[in-house]
Amino acid sequence: MAMSLLNISGGRASMKRMLLLMLIAGICVSIEVVFGQAAAKGNGTDVSSSSSSRPSVVNIGTLYTYDSVIGRAAGPAIAAAVDDVNSDPTILPGTRLNLISHNTNCSGFLATVEVLQLMVNDVVAVIGPQSSGVAHIISHVVNELHVPLLSFAATDPTLSALQYPYFLRTTQNDYFQMYAIADIVSYFGWREVIPIFVDDDYGRSGISILGDALAMKRAKISYKAALAPGASKSQISDLLLKVNQMESRVYVVHVNPDSGLSLFSIARGLHMTTRGYVWIATDWLPSVVDALEPVDTDTMNILQGVIALRHHTQDTDLKKKFMSKWSSHKNSVGASGFNSYALYAYDTVWLAARALDVFLNEGGNLSYSSDPKLHETNGSAMNLSSMRVFDGGQEFLRTLLRMNFTGLSGQIQFDMDKNLVHPAYDVLNIGGTGSRRIGYWSDSSGLSTVTPEVLYTKPKNTSASSQHLYSVIWPGETSVVPRGWVFPENGKPLRIAVPNRISYVQFVSKDKNPPGVRGYCIDVFEAAINLLQYPVPHIYILHGDGKRNPVYNEIVQAVAEDFFLFALFLFSVMMQLLEMLQ
Repeated sequence: MAMSLLNISGGRASMKRMLLLMLIAGICVSIEVVFGQAAAKGNGTDVSSSSSSRPSVVNIGTLYTYDSVIGRAAGPAIAAAVDDVNSDPTILPGTRLNLISHNTNCSGFLATVEVLQLMVNDVVAVIGPQSSGVAHIISHVVNELHVPLLSFAATDPTLSALQYPYFLRTTQNDYFQMYAIADIVSYFGWREVIPIFVDDDYGRSGISILGDALAMKRAKISYKAALAPGASKSQISDLLLKVNQMESRVYVVHVNPDSGLSLFSIARGLHMTTRGYVWIATDWLPSVVDALEPVDTDTMNILQGVIALRHHTQDTDLKKKFMSKWSSHKNSVGASGFNSYALYAYDTVWLAARALDVFLNEGGNLSYSSDPKLHETNGSAMNLSSMRVFDGGQEFLRTLLRMNFTGLSGQIQFDMDKNLVHPAYDVLNIGGTGSRRIGYWSDSSGLSTVTPEVLYTKPKNTSASSQHLYSVIWPGETSVVPRGWVFPENGKPLRIAVPNRISYVQFVSKDKNPPGVRGYCIDVFEAAINLLQYPVPHIYILHGDGKRNPVYNEIVQAVAEDFFLFALFLFSVMMQLLEMLQ
């Protein structure tokens, strides 16, 4: 009995010890869980979708040229957007965006170095660059590391190729801008244009699309005037002198905003901004003009009569609020030089933030792993192994592509080709100390004086009869639409075939006096030439030996082979038939 009581007493003591150990273990587990969650939130590696377990900091990078027309607008806008996101409790609760900026200095080489340095920070997205050429280079880096590249200013259409799966354009594609220019050319009845462009990825690709767009309007590029990046004033002058000797007087200028104004300044010195000339500039020019603070009278004087395209952004309350805030801080450091790229840059930050919020809510993983392709060789000091692959990069990219919200620049939504939906431009006519909007262009309606927001609610209609613009004041302060061409100074005169006949000589025949021919047909043709408001150099070339009437089929064949422009014998034959009928 005593032994039994002892066993019972010992059993109770054992049970107490077991319960005590279990209680202590439970407390330790709880402490470990709590501190484990805190550590996870601190290093940004937690994969839970609940807001309480989100990373406290997420890095995003930027790549652009600080001291540039686009950079001076985009930089303050990006910083403002990050501040607005971090102060908004409804977006990324418990998580702060950390901005890491790098300056590319308009250099493809420096951009490569900067993006490699940026990638060691485990960023979830890179905002930029502004240059299409730089975007081509660093796209290979983000492809390898699965980090989305969100560019607010790289407009080269070829960047939409499948070769660059992680490139996402958050501004308008130049594909649409070139079709807008083709519609303008067709609207005014011109048939040939000369593009003046910077010979890089941005310039070449845009002009290539322009050629396709013009062909659909039965127009063409008569000569491609390419400029080297960073061309000197003498090189620009030589090129302008060359194109000025050609027939077309319709010039499409597709250059960089930081150097484009020098082209117009040189053109004015060569008297190429006077009556009879047509200048059409792509969106680079409004980005420069809009950023002028205060307005530079000398600059505006060299741009009189120019037609330019600017990204169309709807005047919403959201945009007006941002513009008011920008104006109130325009005297502060960096808050100056506003243009449409500021709106796209601001919206790009919000696109990344909204997509990241959805990505985390859906259980997205902000983790990184080593890339087996990146390892040091032969004693390299580049520290390539410090760059890691974003494990959730592909899923995050898919999340970005399905975003749909209204930003400062309008609706932020992507189509199947990764372009922003509803592309549209303002058509501007520069005059005085500013510009006047003469209409709009959208892929839904072409040229119109009705806002794109209204037209997108209606069925698509791009017929020629529906194209409309307000009147234009052209170079030389004239409202008369320029003809768009002249006979070139070094051009060949018109070669006109005249049959050297032995009958019906009253219509056409050889003459000893200039121009070497005479007759009724010659008199009528000369009278028609004299009615023109411009000179038409021409020469008459006799066909035949004068001993027998020439074979008309031979003359027709010579015209078909471009030996003659046309033949006056057709008119003489008609006159003979009329005479026979009388």
